[in-house]
Amino acid sequence: MKILLVSSYLPYPLYSGGQVRLFNLMKELSQKHTIVLICEKRENQSVADVKEVEKVCSKVITVKRRKQWSLQNIIQTAFSGHSFLVTGHTNEALKSKIKEELNNSQYDLIHIETFYVAQNLPSTSLPIVLAEHNIEYQVYSRFAQNAQFFLRPLLKIDIKKIRQEEEYYWEKASRLVCVSEEDKNIMKNKGLDPAVVANGVDPIRFSFKNIKKAIAQKDKKILFIGDFKWLQNRDTLSWIIRDIWPEIKSLNTYSTLKLWIVGQNIPDSFRQLAKDKDIIFDEKSSALPTEQIFQEAFALLTPIRVGGGTSYKILEALSVGTPVIITPLSAKSLQLNDQENALVGDTAKELADKLILLLKDNLLYEKISRSGRQLIEKKYSWKNIAEKLEDVYKNL
Repeated sequence: MKILLVSSYLPYPLYSGGQVRLFNLMKELSQKHTIVLICEKRENQSVADVKEVEKVCSKVITVKRRKQWSLQNIIQTAFSGHSFLVTGHTNEALKSKIKEELNNSQYDLIHIETFYVAQNLPSTSLPIVLAEHNIEYQVYSRFAQNAQFFLRPLLKIDIKKIRQEEEYYWEKASRLVCVSEEDKNIMKNKGLDPAVVANGVDPIRFSFKNIKKAIAQKDKKILFIGDFKWLQNRDTLSWIIRDIWPEIKSLNTYSTLKLWIVGQNIPDSFRQLAKDKDIIFDEKSSALPTEQIFQEAFALLTPIRVGGGTSYKILEALSVGTPVIITPLSAKSLQLNDQENALVGDTAKELADKLILLLKDNLLYEKISRSGRQLIEKKYSWKNIAEKLEDVYKNL
């Protein structure tokens, strides 16, 4: 098949979950199909980044991504029926390139990554696959619950717009793709029948760690890793520093623990929150291969409470054999079970208790490590995931 893939981002470097997903899916699919990518490119992305993407598809066409946070976008959103998200991704250059490519070449189908670039697509008779990484109105709704009270009315208006637009493009698509059963159920309530194509991981790159060595570490690093431009990560880290870490410290009598925070552009507000010498803010290590970071970590603490879909850092940690401490939101998305292949808690106290349990019980640590790895090999390798997306294409 020949597939035109339209995306709101260039999937390289592999800094975000969306980039990891799209790059690996194209890498697998390009072995059997011809893929042409048209996407928005950020100013900090280079020609070398484009060349890396060209290795996994036949052609890459990029346009300059518009600045999202601009006065023009804010005013335009305020006086239109469009959400801030759709307004920021409405791109005349992108529209032009898509139209030109469809006029000049024959395609079997169009694959759109995220609904908020769909408005750039011209009228076409080709079947359209729309892939949603999250249900965006839910992400913003959860964020609004924890936002400053004076922002909530404005966010509520924009969330209503997002929901209307998102559901509109779901219905327009020939086939809808989501990443979790939880998201599928929400879409089914709208009378739709989406295909679940989950996120994945490369089990060869993220190889299984030496469990005995991890248990024997004197200084145990409890990892939080993330891209801090995403509101999910900012919300999670704030919760960890304010509530969860103090609870862990009050319960811990077993070893020397360090909260190891890895990521680029960590906001100063978090550094000001943390006066504990055992909290390490580490931007330098974000340049290391991610698999190396998970090898060093004793456990991954990533209690996501704002967001949806399935988290790559959880999948990658499971592949390496680093136990994950998560909320029911993530456990449900990935079909993980408490004390079988993950540790699950809903409150700061529950999450702290689970980490202390992991410190006390070496057999539990080993059981969770091995069970997590087995789950990845069975369900979440990129090869398996790409085959599911290929089935969607074939059915169309």
